[in-house]
Amino acid sequence: MSYDQQSPHEPEPPTATVQLNHTAVYAGDRQLSAEFIAAILGLKVGAPFGPFLPVDLGNGVTLDYYEKRDESIQPQHYAFLVPDAQFDAMIARLEAVGVTYYADPSHTEPGQINRLFGGRGAYFDDPDGHNMEIMTRPYARP
Repeated sequence: MSYDQQSPHEPEPPTATVQLNHTAVYAGDRQLSAEFIAAILGLKVGAPFGPFLPVDLGNGVTLDYYEKRDESIQPQHYAFLVPDAQFDAMIARLEAVGVTYYADPSHTEPGQINRLFGGRGAYFDDPDGHNMEIMTRPYARP
């Protein structure tokens, strides 16, 4: 059977739109990095799945941490839309572990948050240098 054909016994796909299901996040130490982001966001690290260590974001998407110890990690940007009621707790957790947060993606405004699009946001680095962002309102797009 080709990929564009369904068996008569297979159910229809669960959604009619394209959705992100998971993405691999490269890490020097998958356990450390997965536990870090889970702790900051107030989430849990899942059970290993092959070479991946997942963090379930609660909206059907997982960050699947994949360890690359012998190669340099190319930093990426990951943005998380978070509930406004949990934003202050996330900032407090960053402060508690000594991680500096910034109002801007270039990290020139330390210890400050932004108020873009009527919400609040901040940027911070994870243990591998990925530029993480938490925001309470999505960006207004033209």
